[in-house]
Amino acid sequence: MRPDGRIVTQGALTLAVLAGVFGLAVYAVPHIGPDWAYGADAEDTSAAADETEQPLALPPGLDSAPGGGDAPTTDEPSDSPSPGDQNTGTEALRTWAESLKGLVDIDPRAIMAYGNAELVLAQEKPDCKLSWTTLAGIGKVETNHGTTNGTTLDDAGRPKKPIRGPALDGTNGNKEIRDTDGGKYDDDTTYDRAVGPMQFIPSTWERWMDDADGDGQADPNDIDDVAVVAGYYLCADGRDLTQAEDWYAAIFSYNHKDSYVRNVYDNADAYGRASKA
Repeated sequence: MRPDGRIVTQGALTLAVLAGVFGLAVYAVPHIGPDWAYGADAEDTSAAADETEQPLALPPGLDSAPGGGDAPTTDEPSDSPSPGDQNTGTEALRTWAESLKGLVDIDPRAIMAYGNAELVLAQEKPDCKLSWTTLAGIGKVETNHGTTNGTTLDDAGRPKKPIRGPALDGTNGNKEIRDTDGGKYDDDTTYDRAVGPMQFIPSTWERWMDDADGDGQADPNDIDDVAVVAGYYLCADGRDLTQAEDWYAAIFSYNHKDSYVRNVYDNADAYGRASKA
């Protein structure tokens, strides 16, 4: 994690990464070849629930790859993606996000967070090569980009109504995870529940949390914070997300089901293709 917790959308980085990465269509999900075998499905836990299991093999048919969209350019730094911040770097992210309206089914406020997370990881973990489309693929599956159950994101990037997963009480295919946070994040003092737009379990959030937008609070309900933290999580263990095995392992670590990996892939692929229309 960045020790100061600040956003890294600086002008030169925005120009170099957004123009170079999005504009030249660096792919988030690599080609996965025909040699595969399904691994056994794990429990259908919420996001980032258990970091010990590993996928047994690659799933079939993931043989296309999403690319990025057009890029904003700026010569000024941005310390926060908050829509209330008027500096040029933030406005460039906003302009880029707004340019994708009608191409992808994502609130521009969420796109800003995903794009900013790519920029942060490009500086902090450049060998990982994380793309915003992979984060968007996860965000779609988890909470429809922070809009599940009829809520929407506010200007600060938080759902207007709290998003909580079901109690992880050992039923309905979920693991049993007794309360680890005293209800601090998930408002449940008996069992843990996944929290926020990217559905982090409290114990996982405590391990990985970061105040990515520099507002003084590492908040699992803040899409700016969770997009960056999810990026760090996916990039763990020296993964290169342009490599098939690493990309699959990263998504599988988020939720241990091949069907989950498939859904994330399909959404990431669709966003990559649509954003280049």
